[in-house]
Amino acid sequence: MEGLKVTDANLVVYVHPSKSNKISQAILRQLSSLLFKFSEIFEGVVLAYDVNILDKNAKILSGIHPYFGVRLKAKLLLFSPKPNMLLEGKVVKLTQESIHVIVLGFSSAIIIDEDIREEFKYRAKHGEELFASRSNKRHKIKVGTMIRFLVKSFDEEILHISGSLIPAHTGSIRCLDKNSEDTSMTDRSTRKRREGEGETEMQENETFGGGASSLSTDHQTKKSKKRRFAEDH
Repeated sequence: MEGLKVTDANLVVYVHPSKSNKISQAILRQLSSLLFKFSEIFEGVVLAYDVNILDKNAKILSGIHPYFGVRLKAKLLLFSPKPNMLLEGKVVKLTQESIHVIVLGFSSAIIIDEDIREEFKYRAKHGEELFASRSNKRHKIKVGTMIRFLVKSFDEEILHISGSLIPAHTGSIRCLDKNSEDTSMTDRSTRKRREGEGETEMQENETFGGGASSLSTDHQTKKSKKRRFAEDH
């Protein structure tokens, strides 16, 4: 899935002297406060971190006494969706006008009817609502379906995504991957068939060429025998 990236960050965490005997806990507490919030500094939502304390000795900072700073080096996993990126999520609600999705378990997304391609037709059968493809009966989207969709916009404040199912390569992930596998198998079969036909044609050409050479040799042998017979007589 697109929209995920890992970045290296050099950080300084401010710790109160009263926490000096529990530095690690104080650092982790402050880093945890960054989780699942959009950071303008890192240009993404912080999902996870791996931290390494660079200095064992902290430095008292002038101007913000009595806090001291601890320098850290961290790897941050960020969620940073941009327009036209492909995201994946689980359908949690579906109506005739919209499809509601949850991405990575925390970010909500909505795809409204004008952003659902005409291939999909809304149906309600036996109390179950779904969007079914007109061209592929197996391609269905309902509550619980994992879908791949295109990002139109991302609201950084409320972590809300506006998505689209207009492109042909969007929809049910299971169905899209199955179609991709079928296409790949068909391409491999076609390639093998063409390679087989090429080998057969080469063998036929070699056989024909060998026959012509044999005929030519036989013809020369007969002419040589006639010449020797004439000289003897």
